[in-house]
Amino acid sequence: MLGTVAIRLSAWAERVIPGALTIAILLSLLTMGGAAVATGTSPWRVVQAWGDGFWALVPFAMQMVLVIVSGFLVASAPPVERAMALVAAQARSPRGAVVLMAAVSMLLAWFHWGLSLIGCAMLVRHMVRAVPAVDYRLLVCAAYFGMGATWHAGLSASAPLLVATPGHFLEQTMGLVPMGDTVFSAFNLTLTGIVVTLLLGVVWWMHPAPADARPVSPDTVSQLARFVPPAPAGHTLAARLDHHRALPLAVALCGGAWLAGYVARGEAGLTLDVLNFAFLMLAIGLHPSLASLMAAAEQGAPLAAGVILQFPFYAGMYGVIQGTGLATMLGEVIAASASAESLPLLLYWYSGLVNYFVPSGGSKWAIEAPYLVDAALRLGVPLPQVVMSYAWGDMATDLIQPFWALPLLAAARIDFRDILGYAAVVFVIYNVVVSIAFWLWPRLA
Repeated sequence: MLGTVAIRLSAWAERVIPGALTIAILLSLLTMGGAAVATGTSPWRVVQAWGDGFWALVPFAMQMVLVIVSGFLVASAPPVERAMALVAAQARSPRGAVVLMAAVSMLLAWFHWGLSLIGCAMLVRHMVRAVPAVDYRLLVCAAYFGMGATWHAGLSASAPLLVATPGHFLEQTMGLVPMGDTVFSAFNLTLTGIVVTLLLGVVWWMHPAPADARPVSPDTVSQLARFVPPAPAGHTLAARLDHHRALPLAVALCGGAWLAGYVARGEAGLTLDVLNFAFLMLAIGLHPSLASLMAAAEQGAPLAAGVILQFPFYAGMYGVIQGTGLATMLGEVIAASASAESLPLLLYWYSGLVNYFVPSGGSKWAIEAPYLVDAALRLGVPLPQVVMSYAWGDMATDLIQPFWALPLLAAARIDFRDILGYAAVVFVIYNVVVSIAFWLWPRLA
């Protein structure tokens, strides 16, 4: 039944839902119109706030581009290609393939969302070769589970990491909230286990019968060709330098030495910059030559096109929501209508709603945290409940939001509308369970 519902939703989405860029433009216009009506801000001022925010997240956008490209560089290296093929070979059936993909996606995302985002985008290519009969739409959707189900409950969770870091911008108001009270709390670990188990069962049951499955097309398979390192063009000094193993190994060793020193100094954990540095150094060390590395970069760069083009529009929405006071107004309405028992659930849904328009966990927290924490303190709600309600809500709507799926969609040569039917079914089931959990948490604490 789940598969039938998902297939019908996918058929509807293919007819009605536009491409990811069109969705970003429509959301921008909706955000500007909603802000003008809700806050009474003049259209001129709304447009100014949109333009002011358009480039506000450029550093983060560049970090995202490097996540995508450096991840592709690692995944395309010959040793990693062989390892991914070995993982994919463990799938013995179409159902087994989607379950394995979902498990890898959610496990990697718990450790770091960047690992899941890029690793699964590359693993899709190997999985369709290992199990050609798998429903390609569901396979790609399963590869996206980590971004919508586990990343903000794991080790790279933006909000929990920030409030546990000395000197964070709200330390005078809320102090430090240790990771033991958030990510490593019994509630979070239990809920994460329940969600992972649930979604593995859901994706198993959603796989359609062979007659209804849509395997990957031959044209798509040809576009998912393995990366082949280039051969030296002649025996000149230049060619030898470009293809010599010593240069990339020397750089990789320097990078490894810096990372070792970083860990020894006890620096601020696995940040996005550190992750990108580690991926880049690892890629340099794994590729047989600098010529191979450059060729892989040229092949992987198009995967970042969607992020480069669309992220400024989401940053513009960020500018509107922040500049017009829309987020503050919504947060105050929630705080005024909440009780100590209902606030965690309301914050979960509020965070998910804002995330659909501004899909950036750290930036969103900077906007919302001051008045959400104030409301929690006035109502006597424990701060770990506020942080984790925000975190789970922030990732919930990623399941039906195309932005974070862009690298995966580009690598898989598929459109968001193709996976939306399956993602919508998972979104509904997932949110029913998680909503019940956040309704129960303050009552059982």
